[in-house]
Amino acid sequence: MGMFCYQCQEALKGTGCNVRGVCGKTEEVSKLQDLLIYTLKGISDIVVKGDLSVKNLGHINHEILNSLFMTITNANFDDEAFVREINKMLVLRNELREKVTVNNLHDSASFEVSTKEEMLKKAATVGILATEDVDVRSLRELITYGLKGLAAYTHHALNLGKENDEIYAFIYEALAATLDNELSAEDLVALTLKTGEFGVTAMALLDEANTSKYGNPEITEVNIGVRNNPAILISGHDLTDLEQLLEQTQGTGVDVYTHSEMLPAHYYPAFKKYDNFVGNYGNAWWKQVGEFESFNGPIFFTTNCIVPPKSEEVRSRIFTTGSTGYPGCEHIEADENGKKDFSKIIELAKTLKAPTEIETGTIVGGFAHNQVFALADKVVGAVKSGAIKKFFVMAGCDGRMKSREYYTEFAKKLPKDTVILTAGCAKYRYNKLDLGDIGGIPRVLDAGQCNDSYSLAVIALKLKEIFELNDINELPIAYNIAWYEQKAVIVLLALLHLGVKNIHLGPTLPAFLSPNVAKVLVETFGITGIGEVEDDIKLFMGA
Repeated sequence: MGMFCYQCQEALKGTGCNVRGVCGKTEEVSKLQDLLIYTLKGISDIVVKGDLSVKNLGHINHEILNSLFMTITNANFDDEAFVREINKMLVLRNELREKVTVNNLHDSASFEVSTKEEMLKKAATVGILATEDVDVRSLRELITYGLKGLAAYTHHALNLGKENDEIYAFIYEALAATLDNELSAEDLVALTLKTGEFGVTAMALLDEANTSKYGNPEITEVNIGVRNNPAILISGHDLTDLEQLLEQTQGTGVDVYTHSEMLPAHYYPAFKKYDNFVGNYGNAWWKQVGEFESFNGPIFFTTNCIVPPKSEEVRSRIFTTGSTGYPGCEHIEADENGKKDFSKIIELAKTLKAPTEIETGTIVGGFAHNQVFALADKVVGAVKSGAIKKFFVMAGCDGRMKSREYYTEFAKKLPKDTVILTAGCAKYRYNKLDLGDIGGIPRVLDAGQCNDSYSLAVIALKLKEIFELNDINELPIAYNIAWYEQKAVIVLLALLHLGVKNIHLGPTLPAFLSPNVAKVLVETFGITGIGEVEDDIKLFMGA
């Protein structure tokens, strides 16, 4: 069996990639990712059936997070990294198996491979299509993709010293459940919503981790121009990596710029003390091929999204860490204390030209829940007076498809008495437009990264409380969300858990939703796709 992958929005022809991923991953990498997930399911089978306490699993919990994170779209393209990870997890799996006396373990808990060739041969039998029932397959994959997003957010919190054993326990429970042929579709739907519940838990944990370490995000103007110094461009989501980079670049003459999802780092008070933290360079992840060429300096990936570089010159300037990887790019590991040595990146930066300016000006963000609460009286007053008729949650991901121009046009054509609430790289479709303000309240309120969608949920729940409503869906809030990869999936499931209905999801509905599963989501939660801009605005505004 060849590769098959349909976990992201760019799944080929809306059905799935079967030769090479649209993302750029090879058949080998895809199969190794499948086998890694299968191995994690085996570990989970042992933990659940053996009734092992997650409190005693320690580093295994952490490795599970890293393994799941590695398989997220555009995170890691390095086949050898996956071979090493599979071998590592097989050793841990076998050690766990020795601790239990269970006779009915699944094949995933006992299979053995030793070479890459054996791994690829095994992978061909355990991939997505190994589940024959299309509805069961759909729900299993929906849960698995939710778990990947859940693991990503939990991993970031862990890097800041925050963890929750209940999250680990659920990950084992859910992964093991995807092996259970006795579970009905109804059981799997329930598990899907439970995945959303733990998505909320993980995002709350990460919010606490970020704000307790770096302060609450605050309204900030971020420079999008450049200075005439050598520089490093940092992308991804991990703030601990950024902090260490800023510390190590002090006094070196090297500037630091953010790219894509790292933009919201500028909103945290703790990072404003670094005078070499200049601003944000460029736009969403998919524009990096051209933007990395003009940046001239080293590029440092802390997490996804990596686009395979087209030139060797750019590839030679790319560094990765954590769950990310790309063949031929230097990977920086942490020591036993979590510290990373970025001296190679810094020294390379000193030998390269300063960034070429591609735009000038500033963009404004920092509207996470604490900052919006500080403006609550003004916001509530604007709603009560009719100055603000509706809020539009336009969170999620950006991507390459031309159809995503919909979101730019949607933002442009929204009535002037509406406000956009956003988080994630979807904001790059409209965050540089001059959409004005309503009584001093900007019409685009950027809460931060995709994980900061939690803030949007908290804001909605607070408004529900202020207006003394019984149902979150009674608020003047509409949801028009763009998705791309698995962190957006966990955000969607989290919103469903919170009871949010009538979410519009685009630019296409997920390929991994079978017709019957899609029907359940439509009938139960009112999920639908996008249409024409003008028609959708009329629908949202109740015209």
